[in-house]
Amino acid sequence: MVKRSKGIRSKSRQILKKTPREKGLKSITRALQEFADGENVNIVIDPSIHKGMPSIRFQGYTGKIEGRRGNSYLVGINDGKKHKILIVKPDHLRRVR
Repeated sequence: MVKRSKGIRSKSRQILKKTPREKGLKSITRALQEFADGENVNIVIDPSIHKGMPSIRFQGYTGKIEGRRGNSYLVGINDGKKHKILIVKPDHLRRVR
């Protein structure tokens, strides 16, 4: 028997699938966008960019920017009763409207 892989992107075929219209890399402005502390953001994972990608279990969560770490942002989310801080690149973040 072959042992099933349990990597960082396992069980993510449906969540991280792009439609044919969305395929390819996004524009550079997505990577250069700036966020202020306290701003609300949605975590929308871009599967074509692997660096700074949060775990797939946080896809669709909404959180607050709590600071910066290099080129990435510290995003605070509430996961049940726990407060968690994720380190996410701006490619995977969108402003809440």
